[in-house]
Amino acid sequence: MALEHAILVSLLEKPGSGYELARRFDRSIGYFWAATHQQIYRVLRRMESDGWIEGRAVVQQDRPDKKEYSVAALGRTALSNWLHEPIEPESVRHELAVKIRGAAFDDPAALIREVERHHQAHADRLAHYLAGERRDFTGPEAPGTLDAAQELQHVVLRGGIAYERMTLAWLDDVIATLRRLGPAR
Repeated sequence: MALEHAILVSLLEKPGSGYELARRFDRSIGYFWAATHQQIYRVLRRMESDGWIEGRAVVQQDRPDKKEYSVAALGRTALSNWLHEPIEPESVRHELAVKIRGAAFDDPAALIREVERHHQAHADRLAHYLAGERRDFTGPEAPGTLDAAQELQHVVLRGGIAYERMTLAWLDDVIATLRRLGPAR
């Protein structure tokens, strides 16, 4: 997937400025597709010059004017073409897993702190996902009353929640195993 496709999806969900788009990447899309603010702005300029998106000036009171982007017909076509292309299943390239296997040749217990750090990062991400789910997908707009875009956003979020829960369970198992093995003999 190219960054362009993630930007098209985000702008179809809600048009916005480069700054607003970068914030969306920081808050949600970035957990599934990372991009720096500089990359986003650079790609926005290229997408606009290629006719995939259109920018319009928005005059603001008490703030500098901004440029708000929306998806043009050519961008919708590009996204549609991409959506119909097959993709390879993702492979797992996991540096931590290699370190865990390598601990057999050193002190397994020495890796506990690093695994605990990963555990905390995943626990924090899970808490963020759950807070977003409570904020965006409960109450009067519960499942069954959501539009197609909201339903698909929610199913991706549920996948993120399931992934984080699975990862936390695995990391708990890794920590228990490293503690059981103790210092290298």
